[in-house]
Amino acid sequence: MMPPLDMMEHENLTDLEVRQGIKTGIIQYGGNRKLKIYGTLKCKSGKRMKRENRVFFGTEREAIAMGYRPCGHCSQELFKKWKDGFVQQ
Repeated sequence: MMPPLDMMEHENLTDLEVRQGIKTGIIQYGGNRKLKIYGTLKCKSGKRMKRENRVFFGTEREAIAMGYRPCGHCSQELFKKWKDGFVQQ
């Protein structure tokens, strides 16, 4: 079983580790390493990104602490707050 980490790179995980991380709640959010955007695991935008750009987080707080911003598609309210300057990185 994987230990909780601030950020996990998809290319360094096996498919089984990803599934186990999601099932156990260690992985709750996905992000794009190049664009510094995070969102839900069900986001259509997130599902289209390349594996080498995908990272995983356990919490939104971890993603924000790592300098990621909310996705404008799956996290519209948080994105609006971020855009208006209410979510600090």
